[in-house]
Amino acid sequence: MSKILLVDDHADIRRLMRVTLGKTFDILEAEDGASALQLARDERPDLIVLDVMMPGELDGLDVLDAVRADPQLNAVRIIMVTARGQVRDTEVGMQRGADAYFVKPFSPLQLTSCIQETLAKDILRG
Repeated sequence: MSKILLVDDHADIRRLMRVTLGKTFDILEAEDGASALQLARDERPDLIVLDVMMPGELDGLDVLDAVRADPQLNAVRIIMVTARGQVRDTEVGMQRGADAYFVKPFSPLQLTSCIQETLAKDILRG
């Protein structure tokens, strides 16, 4: 079973994603960027669903940059989920290495479908 790390400072959003994804995937959770990065290094998830705007020393883009710069983690798929919905925000996230970008409020079913498609591509590449 694939392991997914959910990173969002709002517990209700993590809970929504956990309920939606928990039957299909092993779920890990973090509420800030620093703990997300440590958990990613410790647990090596297959995919990270990552909020952009979070309190603390690392926001989601900082975590994205750190994961992409880490040779042990740079193959981990990352889907950004954020309230920042401007075209420029999406472009920045994708340029920095995100695999997909969802704007809140988002459809949990669309997110699930995107996660399944993203992980299936990795399986096909083998």
